[in-house]
Amino acid sequence: MEMKKRSVRLFAALATATALAAPAAWADLVVPNFSYRTGPYAANGAPYADGFNDYFTLLNERDGGIGGQKIVVPECETSYNTEKGVECYESLKGQNPVVIAPVSTGIAYQLIPKVSADKIPMYTPGFGRTSAQDGRVFEWVFNAPTNYWDGASIAIKYLLDEHGGDLNGKTIALLYHNSAFGKEPIRTLQELSKKHGFKLTEIPVDPGSSQEQKSQWLQIRREKPDHVILYGWGVMNPAAIQEAANVRYPMEQMIGIWWSGAEVDVTAAGAAANGYKAMAFHGAGQNYPIYDELKAHVFDKGLASQGGPHIGTVLYSRGMHSAMVTAEAIRKAQELAGTDAVTAAQVRDGFEALDISAERLAELGLTDFSPAIKTSCEDHGGSGMARVQQWDASAKAWNPITDFYEPDNEVIDPLIRADSEAFAKENNITLRCN
Repeated sequence: MEMKKRSVRLFAALATATALAAPAAWADLVVPNFSYRTGPYAANGAPYADGFNDYFTLLNERDGGIGGQKIVVPECETSYNTEKGVECYESLKGQNPVVIAPVSTGIAYQLIPKVSADKIPMYTPGFGRTSAQDGRVFEWVFNAPTNYWDGASIAIKYLLDEHGGDLNGKTIALLYHNSAFGKEPIRTLQELSKKHGFKLTEIPVDPGSSQEQKSQWLQIRREKPDHVILYGWGVMNPAAIQEAANVRYPMEQMIGIWWSGAEVDVTAAGAAANGYKAMAFHGAGQNYPIYDELKAHVFDKGLASQGGPHIGTVLYSRGMHSAMVTAEAIRKAQELAGTDAVTAAQVRDGFEALDISAERLAELGLTDFSPAIKTSCEDHGGSGMARVQQWDASAKAWNPITDFYEPDNEVIDPLIRADSEAFAKENNITLRCN
């Protein structure tokens, strides 16, 4: 009987030791992929998810992860549905993710209070709540390198250049996805219209009927705006471009936000889409050294996500860019914490101390791929820079036609502070970074 008791005690001790050792033995860093490969936005979500997966596969295969820690990327299908996205978050947070990246403005809005309570950083590059740039209020949310309000002001800066610096008396129509995403730039454009003297016409497209835009384009044909700014997503984009062609609206006078500037948005219209413009905060195509690394360590090994159907496309590149910034935040967190097995809170610190310089981008094989990113306690949004690219239908390629523009911070900064401070007051948040 005594031997049996000693065996039980020994087993219990071994079990306890194994449990205590488990975090070290299973210290993989969990970075979930909130994908949408099904539903009406699948054509946009799939390439983004693939680029996100493949970058972390590259790091795992070539480098053994980040700082010796493998990156685990569990996928959760959201169908770009806010309720499903929240369900994904709840199902994944038990795996102790070090960062959340929901790839949906609606989901991001719903997760802000959750990640803040659970102390998990959320990364929303080029989407989400714009005023999350204010780190004094949004401690756990980061949206570098740019946001929707930056994009609106950069579109206007570009149009100012097109018109010799004067938009007074011009008419600009905003054709927007009638959702949290599409409504984001309205306030900024209203302020910019006051500053520059152009008339702003706001034209919503309901998500449920985004393929049916005849009434919106009849309005555009009737009013003949000098330019159309497109804040669309999913099937709304190719439908808008096709309808523009149908009413013979000049394609060169349209400019989309970066979520309206992928191959899937223009190819259906064929030659009629030639000359369409969109903003971009990263490059497209495979003319970057990182693709040699991806080929050697991922593609040639048969490890490309979903077999690699979207390699080099705009949205694949965007997913890869998101993964790159996340990886650099993890790397910075390891440096600051003095340990490779970093926690979510330590990765938050890494996001807040990012310094991805042009030199670092070159080291990563991404020369001139995107603007440098530098964040701080107060600034979670980086430079806000983006450039304009144009679709060449014959070559089936996006070509950059400008350098990176800086946003109009004279207009945007006060808007961000007003919005973030109102949020802080409503939610009893004490401003930080003092």
